[in-house]
Amino acid sequence: MNNTERRKIILEKLMNSEDPIKGTDLAQMFDISRQVIVQDIALLRAQGEDIIATPQGYMIPFKSDNRIRKRVACKHKGYDDMKEELQIMVDYGATIIDVIVEHPLYGEIIGMLNINHKRDLDDFMDKIVEKKAEPLSILTEGIHIHTIEIDSEENFKEMVKALNKKGYLIDN
Repeated sequence: MNNTERRKIILEKLMNSEDPIKGTDLAQMFDISRQVIVQDIALLRAQGEDIIATPQGYMIPFKSDNRIRKRVACKHKGYDDMKEELQIMVDYGATIIDVIVEHPLYGEIIGMLNINHKRDLDDFMDKIVEKKAEPLSILTEGIHIHTIEIDSEENFKEMVKALNKKGYLIDN
């Protein structure tokens, strides 16, 4: 199999998967290194394919027509507040697409999250502890924005109330 054929198969697998696919899993499928997969993904992106890297793996974003996309501006301090903020969103049926911070030098920095449910949230929080990583919001004294998708305006309003009650919203 040549490189072009491999990239075509990778793209097909991503297009047909509802879940992200880890780079290491793709590498094992083709008996190649993960670095080759990273290069393949970069080339597919350069060709215009909308492939994103999430903590769970690579995926092609899919927006369901019956869900609405919103952004919420938040602020929190510490690990426990971050987990509670994200848990509130998940509890109201939101998919947390990303986190965005505005850096004074680099401008907008976006981290893909793709948190759909409690298991995703637990995995994300475990990785933060395991890797001793800091959230992007550390760069902005806790201020950040989340892009979410949610089933209805009513659920969004209820989620906003819950976040506001806990003091996590900046301006809503």
